[in-house]
Amino acid sequence: MVEVNFMNRSSGVLMHISSLPNSYGIGSLGKEAYKFIDFLNAAKVTLWQILPLNLTSYGDSPYQSVSNYGYNYYFIDLDLLKDKGLLKAEDYQNIDFGNNEERINYKKIFDNRVLVLKKAFKNFQRDKDFYNFLKSNENSRDFAFFMVLKELNNYKCWAEWDEKYSHYSKELEEEIISKYKDLFEFYIWTQYEFLKEYFDLKKYANSKNVKIMGDIPIYLAYDSVECYKYPQMFQFDKNHKPTRVAGCPPDCFSEDGQLWGNPLYNWDYLKRTNYKWWNDRINNALKLYDLVRIDHFRGFSAYFSIPYGDKTARNGSWVKGPGFDLFKDKLDLPIVAEDLGFMDEDFINLMKLVKYPGMKIITQGLMNQNENDSWRPRNYDEHYFSYTSTHDSETTRQYIDELSSTNKQIFINVLSSECAFFNIDFNENLSNYDLTYKIIELNYATNSIVAMTPIQDLLSIGKEGRMNLPSTLSTNNWSYRLDKNLFENRKDELIKFLSNLVSKYHR
Repeated sequence: MVEVNFMNRSSGVLMHISSLPNSYGIGSLGKEAYKFIDFLNAAKVTLWQILPLNLTSYGDSPYQSVSNYGYNYYFIDLDLLKDKGLLKAEDYQNIDFGNNEERINYKKIFDNRVLVLKKAFKNFQRDKDFYNFLKSNENSRDFAFFMVLKELNNYKCWAEWDEKYSHYSKELEEEIISKYKDLFEFYIWTQYEFLKEYFDLKKYANSKNVKIMGDIPIYLAYDSVECYKYPQMFQFDKNHKPTRVAGCPPDCFSEDGQLWGNPLYNWDYLKRTNYKWWNDRINNALKLYDLVRIDHFRGFSAYFSIPYGDKTARNGSWVKGPGFDLFKDKLDLPIVAEDLGFMDEDFINLMKLVKYPGMKIITQGLMNQNENDSWRPRNYDEHYFSYTSTHDSETTRQYIDELSSTNKQIFINVLSSECAFFNIDFNENLSNYDLTYKIIELNYATNSIVAMTPIQDLLSIGKEGRMNLPSTLSTNNWSYRLDKNLFENRKDELIKFLSNLVSKYHR
């Protein structure tokens, strides 16, 4: 197996910015983010994995964004804006951003956050630095132009806009930017301020020996500036309606499959451009992050194509993707390929060619009684990032809680065997709470290059901590926030736990 050349044996914690605690409805790039980096540093954990930083759209998912380059201005820290003299405390401290500090209320954030940011922008003195940013960032200009049109059309999907806005033209763009100059510059400022705060945070993280791992969703939302302005990049008809959409085929978990609904790329067109848009996308991500996870890497080998308008994924089919051709000049980049799920021979060959590390979820190997199975933790090698769970799966505690008595016994037997293999003490009578921590230790003991623990698993939180249930729309999805009191009360204990594991297993 090829050595992963951009990482040493190490460990990380997975938690999105949105999950950070504060009193303003959603996590931000402010003091709690800095405190979390201090926690990682004290625990000797060197990797912080976050989800996509894009502004969320349909379903509040960071994997459904209005723009690949439109960053989530909800993460701009209001206290930092106050410190800069752009807000007064009364401008935001009594605003209703949601009264549950453990859940995000996206409707209240949507209704109120922009109003507060617009107050801050009114107090912002446009300077040379800002105007240089405005002139030199075409992607931010695209985003700002699109968001102005979204406001003018009551935030409806662009396919439902008034006729005069429904098709992009250069003339329309110039007219809108000129006519709504202040609103356009407001949205430019959201990107300007976001990036300032983010890069300050990243600089601090790196100074504390913490790397930031980001995420590139493979697909974009239909309601995005890219689909509006660059329809040639997608499988659209002459009216810019999708002809085929993305998803996953039926399997043992879902008889209807998964209907994601994202537009599919026109790979023939992208190939003719030498994949410029994708090259730019990856290069931009590597400016934001120290390393990048690419979601659903399977879709580059072959993607599941479903007729537009179908209600399920049953009528979909696999279509060959760009494969190695897209990545042949990117082999030395710090990329992690999300390779979970069905793997056919072509995809296995692609993974061998690109040599990017893949992913393992440790609980998926703890029901397999075959010691030689690749999912058994003892068989992991240094070419994997191993996880106790992910943002799309049950938390580890939830997984254990929901096992039937028969499966629980199988699970305990396999876990006991794996712990024995790594010389980890194990008691079959451990509570579900304590079993979570035994699994975290097992993950650290494996040969994976990085052992990753979601914050929910680090606190042994059950189903209430699940981040997302794929292919569903729910206010519970993407809304999890860290219980500040719980975390603070246990912080010293967790620092000791993690730092001991880092030392014991040389991470």
